[in-house]
Order: sequence, then C-alpha cells, then structure tokens
Amino acid sequence: MTPSRSRFLTIRGVRYHVREWGADGAPQLFLLHGWMDVSASFQFLVDALSADWRVIAPDWRGFGLTEWRGDAYWFPDYLGDLDAILRFYSPEAAVTLIGHSMGGNVACMYAGVRPARVRRLIALDAFGLADSDAGQAPGRLEKWLRELETPPQFGSFPSRDALAARLQGDNPRLSNEKAAFLAEHLGEPDGQGGIRRAGDPAHKRVNPILYRRAEARAAWARVTAQTLWIEPADDGLRRKLGITDEAHAEARVCFRNFREVQVADSGHNLHHDQPGEVARIIEAFLLSEES
Repeated sequence: MTPSRSRFLTIRGVRYHVREWGADGAPQLFLLHGWMDVSASFQFLVDALSADWRVIAPDWRGFGLTEWRGDAYWFPDYLGDLDAILRFYSPEAAVTLIGHSMGGNVACMYAGVRPARVRRLIALDAFGLADSDAGQAPGRLEKWLRELETPPQFGSFPSRDALAARLQGDNPRLSNEKAAFLAEHLGEPDGQGGIRRAGDPAHKRVNPILYRRAEARAAWARVTAQTLWIEPADDGLRRKLGITDEAHAEARVCFRNFREVQVADSGHNLHHDQPGEVARIIEAFLLSEES
C-alpha cells in the first residue's frame, strides 16, 4: 500500500486535513472526494497508478479530519476552499483536478469559474443534479427551517466490522480487505463505545438553495481544460437521481475538449470497484496530453 502523510492547513478559517502521497517534486494531481466520503478512499486508486505523481487530496470541510462548520454547508464554499488550497500548492501553474461525485461537480464548476487555473479535468461519475424550478423554493425553505429545530445525528455501529459490513451491503463489489480499510477511515468513535460516520451530521440537512442546472451548464461552457468523464457502464444512480439522457447529453456538449470512457462491472464508486482500470484510463489521458 502506498504510504500517505497528513498535512493540516488553515483554509478560510477552517482547520483542513489534506492527505498526500508521492514525492514533493513529482507532477501534482488534486483528488476531490464525494459527499460523506474522505480523502483516504482514493487509496486504492493511488496504489494502482504506475507513474510517479504527487497526489493531494483534501477532506472537505465537515468531513473526515477537517473541522466542522456548524449548521450550514454551502456549495460555493467548496469552490472557495479549493481555490485557497490550489493557491497553497500551485500558486501559478494550472493544475489537474480529479473529482468523484460531489468532488467531480466541484471540479467541473471550478474549472468553468477559473478556467485559467485548470489544465486537465477528470470527473468520476459526476453528472450534476436534477434541475429544480422556482416553485420548489418555499417548500424547500420550510423543510430546512423544520430541520434546524432538531440537531441531526448519524446512526452508530457497534464496531468498525459492523460499519465494514454495511459498506459491503451498500456495495457488494467491495472485498473484505477494502471494506475494512474504508471503515477505518470513514468511521470514528461516537463517544459511547460505538462507531459513527466521520463527518458533521449537519450534512444530512436539506439544502435550502435550489440547484439550477442552467447555471451549471453556463460554468461548464467556460471550461478550457482537456476534459475526461469516467462513468460506470451502469447508469442506475444517474437515472435514480433524475438526470435524463437528454440532460446528460446537454451536459456533455458544454465542454469544448471532451471525451468520455465507461467502465464495466462498476457502480458509482469506480475508484473502489475498478481502481486498476480507472488508474489506467486516467494515466493514458494524462500522459497522452503530456506528449
């Protein structure tokens, strides 16, 4: 297993945990995890990379070992945090962003908001959210106000083994070894002898800000980076979340220099299910762009 090291930075007033793999002088890859995940879950992907890279992966605010921020987590804050992290690690050179799920959506938006800062963009099953309309706003805000009345909580597991079993229940492709590793990093003591998810339960609250797909498309259309989408052949999650084939096709054509690769025998967590194949696809893309 490729060893990692931890660094703690103050990012916009938040004590951030950043996990690093590889030598300081190697080409940098920034890996951005998804919702209710942590940076360590990229371990299997890092282990499968064949070239020498310096991999840099933050725990987003309120996840993993990064500080919690109370009762509010707003999507633009992830862009602000990423911008500050990039200023620390790569103040001048354009970067390579690789993001999974929510992290991929952050990467795609950021690459459109600051196109000069991103040279290459790779999204792992990151297709945005279903569109919303103005009529949903009052009900969404009302639900958010109700949820503010009661502090959210995560359920507990009696042990890390129990959490690992739950992870395998959610994703049967996980081996016992991978599930145990993930449970070690995705869980933390709950103070009562059990294990709970390593993150702020406030993430469970409904977001009072509606998602506008047109705004996402406007950002994607500004992306100048070489762009690669890696998706599972099984599009069940995308369909479950209401992203139609038409909406997905509209997203693809927003990017100027775009290619897409599908991975067989994989679910949403491609970097867990097929890390070797995902690593091969990523490096073929990155190294071809270098030549």
